[in-house]
This record gives sequence, C-alpha cells and structure tokens, in this order.
Amino acid sequence: MARLLSTKEVSKFLNVNEKMVYTLVSEKGLPATKITGKWLFPQHLVEQWVEANTINFPKRDVGAVPYKGLLVIAGSNDLLLDRAITLFNTMTAEHLAVFGNLGSMGGLRALRRDLCHLAASHLLQDDESEYNFAYASEELGNLPAVVNFCRREQGIIVQKGNPKKIASAADLGKPGLRIVNRPLGTGTRLLLDRELSKAGLKGEKIEGYSHEVQRHLDVGLDVLSGRADAGPGIRPVAALLKLGFIPLRWERFDLMASKERFFDEGVQRFLGLLHEPTFHRMVKDGLDGYDLSLSGKMVFPHNSKVETQEA
Repeated sequence: MARLLSTKEVSKFLNVNEKMVYTLVSEKGLPATKITGKWLFPQHLVEQWVEANTINFPKRDVGAVPYKGLLVIAGSNDLLLDRAITLFNTMTAEHLAVFGNLGSMGGLRALRRDLCHLAASHLLQDDESEYNFAYASEELGNLPAVVNFCRREQGIIVQKGNPKKIASAADLGKPGLRIVNRPLGTGTRLLLDRELSKAGLKGEKIEGYSHEVQRHLDVGLDVLSGRADAGPGIRPVAALLKLGFIPLRWERFDLMASKERFFDEGVQRFLGLLHEPTFHRMVKDGLDGYDLSLSGKMVFPHNSKVETQEA
C-alpha cells in the first residue's frame, strides 16, 4: 500500500504551513483522503501533483469536460493493456474504461482534441534512446504528464521453428518471403521501417508490406495461419500463440495525460491500478516479454533537444 502522509508531514514536504495545505486541497486539487476525520495524503500522488504542476501550461479556451465515470484510453494496442482495462472494469463498479485502437500517433491526436483521457504510445525518437517526448511536444504543443505502463520486447514474429531462417529485419527481403504489416502511425510500423532502412531495404518491394492489420494479435494470427511468414510484433503475442520470435529491442510503452485530465478520478484510479499486486501477477503468471520495473512511475526526457522542445 502507498505511504500516507499526515497534514504536518505534507506541509513539511511542500515547505508550506499547515493552513496552506488545506487551501491547496480545496483550491488546487492537492490529492487527499479523509479517514476517521483526519486528512491523509498518498505520498506518490503528492509527488506526481508537484511534478505535474511545475510546468506553466497555457490555459485552454474551453475547460475540459468534467469526468463522469467513463475513462477513454486511445492509442497503441497491447495485450497487457487490454487485460488491465478488463481488470479496471472488474474492480471499479462506478467507472468504465474503453479503448480506441488508433495507433500511437492516433492516440496523441485524440489527446490533443480532448477525445480521450489517456494516450498509449511507444514512438521511438530519432536518437533511439527516448520514446514519445518529442512526438508529444510536437503534436500537443506542451509535454503532457507521462507515466510508464510497461516495457515490452519488440521484434519479428515468425512461424514456429523459424523455417525461413529469419535472423534480422534484413532477411525480410529474401525472395519468396511474405510479411504482414501494421498501419502507418503505429510505433511498431515506425520501428520496422527504421530497421528496413538500416538494412538498405525498401518496404514497398517486400511482398505483403502493404497488407496491414490493426492489432499485434492479428499479426500473430496471420503468421500462425501461414498467410504470412513473418511480421512485426511483440514477444507476448509470439509466446501466446507458440510462434517464433526474433528480438529487435526492449521499448518503453507509456500512458500520457494532459494537465487538465491528469487528476480526473478515472485517470488516477487507472494509474493506481499499475501498483496493485493483481496487475503484476498477470505478467508473472504467464505473459512473457514484459518488464514492469517502471510501471506506474512518471518519466521525464533526458535528451537536451527534447528538453528544449518542452521549454
């Protein structure tokens, strides 16, 4: 369970007097709960509140629509995210989460238009050391709150036993080999195109390159059925369908929320779920290819170019 701070402890943490703490609760949305008549403050939410309020975002012309129990998540498709949404809906009777499978860029655009509360994204930046920050800054104008959902292993899903002897993206150009692909705007397609470019291959010349499917699972099913020899995807799908897998890299899969939406009750409940043992057990009990060491933690850019864009 998260550590709870008393009013005195949180006033010391924020370097303000105790009366100001009550003002911050009532006027500034400082996260707090009342138990047996006393205010208590979940430490991780207080820290996130401080971090989320360090950037001076311009005000919108129209305020965000009040949250009414429907949590909308849009963006990149993921098996674990699907299961987390199901868990959320099971555990929170007064709230409902729904998902729009729009790809990473589609999620950012939905966030910009205030069509969703959380955007799911794994867009690899040009420096290949960071994810999402530059894309979010460019699309939204300001960097949103970024919370890691998971790390996951991306690669190439191949048929069981790898009969085509595929060892890297360069082998996708072999004569007679057919692939299945993900749509433009998805992080997986971005990674594949980057790897093909490094190998000196033009995707348009690869059979099946233009055949796009909407989900990682659909890639796996095309390979499993023999309609394709290979396709870009994540290890959890390959493991679930007992297919072969050629790893390319571990990636960071993040959830992003605007400042106006970050402390909506549904957003905080969903992010809080990422700290629950029940969520972590879903990976421990048989979902290979995930790492939850960063799950539920806010992440920030380290690259100076991104920091400049943020400012």
